[in-house]
Amino acid sequence: MERDRLTRWRTRAPSSGLLVALTLGCVSLFATGIGPRPEGAGWDRLYDVALYNSAYLPAAAAAWAASVRVRAERLAWRSLGVALVLYALANVLRTLGAGTAGNGPYPPVIDVLALIAYLLLYVAMVGLIRARVPRFHPSMWLDGVIGALGTTALGVAFLIGPYLHPVDGRPAVALINLAMPVMDVLLLALLVAVGAILGLRMDRSLGSVIVALLLVLTGDVVLFARTVDGTYVDGGPTELLWLAGICFAALAAHGARPRPARDAEHSRVGLRLLALPLICNVASLFVLAAGWGDALPSAAAWLAIACVVAAIARTAVTFREVRGFNEVKQQALTDELTGLANRRALLETAARVLTTASARRPAALLLLDLDGFKEVNDSLGHTAGDHLLRQIGPRLQPALRPGEVLARLGGDEFAVLLPEAGLDEAQERAERLRKLILQPFSVEDIRLHVGVSIGVATAPVPAATVQEMLRCADVAMYAAKSAREGVHVYVPDPHGGSGDRLRTMEELRVALQSDQLVVHLQPQIALTDERVVGVEALVRWNHPVRGLLSPADLLPAAEQAGLLRPLTDTVLELALTATARWWPGERVPVSVNLAAANVNDLDLPSKVAAALRRHGLPPEALTLELVEDTLMADPERGRQVLAELRRLGVRTSIDDYGTGYSSLAYLRHLPADELKLDRSLTADVDQDRRAAAIVRHTVALAHELGLRLVVEGVEDAATGAALARLGCDIAQGYAIARPMPVEDFLAWLVTPRPLLLEQARA
Repeated sequence: MERDRLTRWRTRAPSSGLLVALTLGCVSLFATGIGPRPEGAGWDRLYDVALYNSAYLPAAAAAWAASVRVRAERLAWRSLGVALVLYALANVLRTLGAGTAGNGPYPPVIDVLALIAYLLLYVAMVGLIRARVPRFHPSMWLDGVIGALGTTALGVAFLIGPYLHPVDGRPAVALINLAMPVMDVLLLALLVAVGAILGLRMDRSLGSVIVALLLVLTGDVVLFARTVDGTYVDGGPTELLWLAGICFAALAAHGARPRPARDAEHSRVGLRLLALPLICNVASLFVLAAGWGDALPSAAAWLAIACVVAAIARTAVTFREVRGFNEVKQQALTDELTGLANRRALLETAARVLTTASARRPAALLLLDLDGFKEVNDSLGHTAGDHLLRQIGPRLQPALRPGEVLARLGGDEFAVLLPEAGLDEAQERAERLRKLILQPFSVEDIRLHVGVSIGVATAPVPAATVQEMLRCADVAMYAAKSAREGVHVYVPDPHGGSGDRLRTMEELRVALQSDQLVVHLQPQIALTDERVVGVEALVRWNHPVRGLLSPADLLPAAEQAGLLRPLTDTVLELALTATARWWPGERVPVSVNLAAANVNDLDLPSKVAAALRRHGLPPEALTLELVEDTLMADPERGRQVLAELRRLGVRTSIDDYGTGYSSLAYLRHLPADELKLDRSLTADVDQDRRAAAIVRHTVALAHELGLRLVVEGVEDAATGAALARLGCDIAQGYAIARPMPVEDFLAWLVTPRPLLLEQARA
């Protein structure tokens, strides 16, 4: 609505070209009257009253239009517009009421109108600066005060002072006649104060207004001086100063546009900030020196002294601001809990270090992640955990050299930057730091032991940037944690195809956003009648350079890059999209594997329900598989999520059953619908009696618990027949079908095929 109104106003407003032409035309017409012009009172009235003052009216109209267009500056532009109208009216009355000499006497109403116009100019300037500076700081106030006091001291000393006392036979000017010069000095002081507050950085509109007022002030000063000397005559070149000022005011108003709000303090930087306060302070010292011995009015001296005092106060405020800035900067680079450097400080220091790093002078980064810290938080509380984290810095700091940075990145993760350390030295330092952390900590009078996994990365090889070095160290730290080896050095993977694992991680981020991932489907059949009772969705990566990549290339990179959750969300979406294509005719559910990050996500049930609704599928169309080890991080939350999924009607399956170390303990409380035996237990089941015994008893256990048993790795018909005899429910493997694209599966689903068990009997 507001934009439409502004658009309509712009269509009605005069164009800038027309406005400038009208204003300059008035100036030119008057300029022609400076030289020879027609004689007679009528011509004088035409030039001095009509043409001269007609320039004020379009400028006032432009100011009023600006007040409608720019709501934040409405008071300023309306004040300027009214001031221009009052000026024009005062000029008309002055011209009509002047004598033949053109220098008075004038009716008192003229002075009243001029005074009101001046006051409105003050309002206009205050309104413009207020719209540009929403929040004034003490330093801004002081800069403005210094500018105003210094300017006023100069004005009183050299503009007003000479007229207070008789000079060379010239009588002193009455105080009432000094009203206009005083107003001029105050207005000039206001303009300088505005420039000091903004640090001489101002937009074109405000700059044009200031130029306009400076021209008007110059004309007023010349008028006052010549009037006192009795040399002023109407129609001289001096009048062009006022008209030029009106032109600038009109252009400023017409060019005014709404501007985004921003803190003016952001632009108050550099030498421009000091320019006007410094000039005014020097000018005040000059006034004090020139007025030595009462040569100048005492008011000028006191104003100059006040300016110097304000400058001293500004110095104190500056000192306080600099100290506060340094404190804020220090806080921005410091971890609040431990007092160590934070991630930002580490990144800034690492960026400086890498600019000078070379093969001869490498740099290294150690990424430390505490092992067992979660147990401290869970058993003793977060206060104890914070106490433990605060002890890491004092424990490790003595082992560091000057220039080396110990930082806390967040949680229980720390980093050490070694500016001049090669790979061997970095590894040796990591081992030393690890030994220090392995020593017991005292927390709330309890001796605690925590472990640590440290990843080591170097620059400029293999990491050329700070982000690459962080990621390399993260990959190495994860490898150290997975292998429980304490310290691991990042080495590029030579079997990474078009790049190492780090590059694969970055390419995977792009793949998740550019539809490079697809699912292949592997059928599952019932061993009783060989009906297709399910299909597992297996992710594949259509890499633009390396071709179709299997999960062996994809999942490790996703895990190390922290992308397992978005990867699983993508696979779930792709799997349900495929299932919706066959579900109306073939009610074959799809299985999707969950990562640990998904199992512990309390929002997972709602996400799954929304995905099913989005594809028009019932809950029984989906089975979610998880490896039992994924519940190790947070068993209670995992059981809560799985129970909620089962309440929705979504089936859950324990994948790779038998490969963990707590299977029976989890089966007691785990809400699941089926077990999937790992291929390591089903291989050679038709030949190995021990393997057959394990499968037989697992089948009995599953059925006793109300679970169905799915066997993976059925590679031939003989294995399938043996598993059927042992009581297994569902089979999956190459003997049935290999994973295939969605289109191929749709064709396979409706194509007659030989039965697996009949092949075994044959």
